[in-house]
Amino acid sequence: MTVLTPEILLNAYTHGIFPMAETRDDPDIFWVDPERRGIFPLEDFHVSRSLRKKMRQEPYKITVDTCFRQIMKECAAPARGRKNTWINRTILDLYTELHQRGNAHSVEVWKEDKLVGGLYGVSFAGAFCGESMFSREADTSKIALTALVARLRAGNFKLLDTQFLTDHLASLGAIEISREEYHRRLNDALKVSANFYSLPLDCSSEAILQSITQTS
Repeated sequence: MTVLTPEILLNAYTHGIFPMAETRDDPDIFWVDPERRGIFPLEDFHVSRSLRKKMRQEPYKITVDTCFRQIMKECAAPARGRKNTWINRTILDLYTELHQRGNAHSVEVWKEDKLVGGLYGVSFAGAFCGESMFSREADTSKIALTALVARLRAGNFKLLDTQFLTDHLASLGAIEISREEYHRRLNDALKVSANFYSLPLDCSSEAILQSITQTS
């Protein structure tokens, strides 16, 4: 039996494959290469007027890579409309190792000292594969996504993968493409050297919005 390592996991991503578990308590994983794939076209990402207003008015602080494992646990926690999750202990440990190696990142949204939203994903070459996101207050996952897109666009990333297309992601601008088209875009992204730290780690909401505008 092959022991799954961070190297094997990252290599799978470069070939368009990612792991999932049936439930949080299932120790096993299976590999997925969907026929239809969700992505965010980075060049077409739009921030609504209401979200811009909220980001400017609400006292949210946005950080990067300050509590990666905690973000994963929050994404795995039961939520409204979702009693279970595909994030098991194997996945939690492997992605934590990827984070320690610099190939997985989190974006966190804070209100005072309380974590109220965030997301995490895998980063390599010019691709970022978003894994999961959560909100503890209205729109905080949208704020995390906006911060991520600003960072990816400023850092010359070419692909933001969402794995599957959900109604929620579609409402934020994600689209669905074929497996063949995804692999074409992935191959293009693999030729790029991108920089996830192109923006400050604690970039302000105003700076994030300005960056989105400047790279539009």
